[in-house]
This record gives sequence, C-alpha cells and structure tokens, in this order.
Amino acid sequence: MNILVSGAHGMVGSALIPILTQQGHSIKRLVRSKSPTIHEGISWEPLKRGPDPDALGEVDAVVHLAGDSIAARWTAAKKESIRDSRVRGTQLLVQSLLHMKSPPKVLISASAVGFYGNRGSEILREDSASGQGFLPEVCRDWEQATKAASEKRIRVVIL
Repeated sequence: MNILVSGAHGMVGSALIPILTQQGHSIKRLVRSKSPTIHEGISWEPLKRGPDPDALGEVDAVVHLAGDSIAARWTAAKKESIRDSRVRGTQLLVQSLLHMKSPPKVLISASAVGFYGNRGSEILREDSASGQGFLPEVCRDWEQATKAASEKRIRVVIL
C-alpha cells in the first residue's frame, strides 16, 4: 500500500514508519519544511494550507498523527497551539484529500485518551461519553474535523 503519514517524526510516527516499511508498504511523509527533499516528504503548513493534492500522487491510506505536544505548561498561547495544530491541521489535510483525483480509501486519524477527561477510577470504554474540560473539547473538535472525509466516502478510523 501507499501510505501518507503526518506526524512522521513524532513519537508514534517514528515507531510506526519502520514497521510499515518492513511490511513492504511505501511511505510518504507530510513535513513542515518549505522545501523538502524527495526523501523528506511532501510539504504542508498545518495551520495555513494543506498539502498540494497533486503532490500526494496515489495514496491508499492516510495516517494522521500530527499535533503540537501537550507536554508543556499550558499558557493561553500553548492551548491555542494545541487546539489549532489538531483541529485546523486536520481540516486542511481533509480538504486536500477531498481534492485528490483519487482520494484514499481510509483516513486513520489520531485522537487521545484525553477525550474521556479525568474520571478517576471509573472504567472507560470505547462508547463512554466524552469528558469535560480543555482536552476533551479539543478531542471532540479534532474528531469532528474528519467528518467531511467520511461524508465523501473516505472511511475514517479514529485512534
């Protein structure tokens, strides 16, 4: 398969890509570099513009892992960066996918356990309701940002 990966240099992406490559998949990386080399990947600016749909070529699946780290002091500016990097980045990526000549069959998009919020010792399941507060709100908006893809018959899987 031809797989496009955003967040390729992050903790999950850097572990996932060698596994996918070892299994024989062809990997394309989305990178924030303004002039990437062919080995670095396809350029995008997650807060300003999605990748050029024509530059994506043939893609069977997209694994979307990009987002600003939450491991920092949450100032107002940091919270805005966390939200925008996930929600706006996903919206722009989805718009690019929808403008491809042949869109991918599946979009696998990260979310976070933060969706559930701090619920103490409550046992949480996949169908548990979203929590309250900043991270659950970001996760809900982040997951909602994939909706346009599913409406256009791209299968969406939320991690």
